[in-house]
Amino acid sequence: MKPTREELPSVSSAMEDWTPQEILRWAAETYGPKLAMATAFGAEGCAIIAMLSEITRDVYLFNLDTGYQFPETLETRQRLMDKYGLPVHLVGAEQSVEAMEAEHGGPIYDKNPDLCCHIRKVVPLAGAIKGYEAWISAIRRDQTPARANQPIVGWDKKFELVKVNPLANWTKKDVWNFILKNDVPYNPLHDQGYPSIGCWPCTRAIGAGDDDRAGRWAGTAKTECGLHILNNAAGKEKELVKL
Repeated sequence: MKPTREELPSVSSAMEDWTPQEILRWAAETYGPKLAMATAFGAEGCAIIAMLSEITRDVYLFNLDTGYQFPETLETRQRLMDKYGLPVHLVGAEQSVEAMEAEHGGPIYDKNPDLCCHIRKVVPLAGAIKGYEAWISAIRRDQTPARANQPIVGWDKKFELVKVNPLANWTKKDVWNFILKNDVPYNPLHDQGYPSIGCWPCTRAIGAGDDDRAGRWAGTAKTECGLHILNNAAGKEKELVKL
């Protein structure tokens, strides 16, 4: 039986000691074909796809194809599909990169990264999960302060459906142990100093001792693309929607 919104906190609390596979199996059994997953093919997402391949084939898997992804990221998508046989659909923004840049007088990822993420990630995600009842994300609590209090299962106020975070209480070490033990395909950029990979204009390799997400929007106060927080980093979500 599907839990009500009010029941989700107690359901989540009961799952704190569950394995990611048990959480995913519960989600698949509870929401069936109304379950979706967005992935950018980070190490965590690759691990979850490997787990799902042994649990269900009914999940709608998709990638937000921003138009600015590294070639290595899209190659990782193909390797995952080849190994596990699960299709990962590409979901693009309404405007092409060329059209967006023409409208704004050039690239906006450096001038207004919040707006760029909103157009190329947040809005497409909202469209992709419309009609679904739950979506899976690959975030971990130890990645950023904004993610530290994420439940295993909770109500996503931003997109108005249930959000499932099967790796919420895993560590980076847990993820890589799983990947290496199970020979899971992963983005080769991870071996080149990129622990967190987003769009190429806003991602760089990090140095020794840097935080794993130091290479994301480096030199700015931005730390999130906007998918996993109620408001974007600048707190201007409502303003962005109007643009």
